[in-house]
Amino acid sequence: MQDQENQTVPNPEVNQAQAESTPADAQADATPSLEQQLASTEARLAEMHEAFMRAKAEGENIRRRAQEDVAKAHKFAVESFAEAMLPVRDSLEMALKVETPSLESLKEGVEMTLKQLSSAFERNRLLEILPAQGEKLDPNKHQAVSVVPADQEANTVVTVLQKGYMIADRLLRPAIVTAAQAK
Repeated sequence: MQDQENQTVPNPEVNQAQAESTPADAQADATPSLEQQLASTEARLAEMHEAFMRAKAEGENIRRRAQEDVAKAHKFAVESFAEAMLPVRDSLEMALKVETPSLESLKEGVEMTLKQLSSAFERNRLLEILPAQGEKLDPNKHQAVSVVPADQEANTVVTVLQKGYMIADRLLRPAIVTAAQAK
């Protein structure tokens, strides 16, 4: 029976020594050594450097592709317009090949060619600027070459001397007009 009591009664010196050494040992085991910390940091640095180099290369590739796209756009910008103009040229060449053209056939040919040209302009968003008489003068679309006395409000279009044109929203050539003089 004494053996059982000895076994069940804890030795206070042993337990106290275990209690004191356990937190220090656990802390030492939980804290990595400086070499481990350095190795871990170097590994993270290598990963970050590789990710940076990949991102830098990707950025350079995107920039290069964008430059190539812009160069191609400049090179082939007029391609669709040129394709639309080919039938107009063909019609004009055919008109010149006619041996004995009549005035009526020439007029009909010119009208058909003008329709082809108008269609080509429309497909390529080349818009005509043709202000009506009495329309307010717009310096962004009209160029007044002279001011004439007229029975209408000042700074309005009196006559159009030459049509203007826009490509999409950009002015290609202003309409040349005369404007009404202030009374």
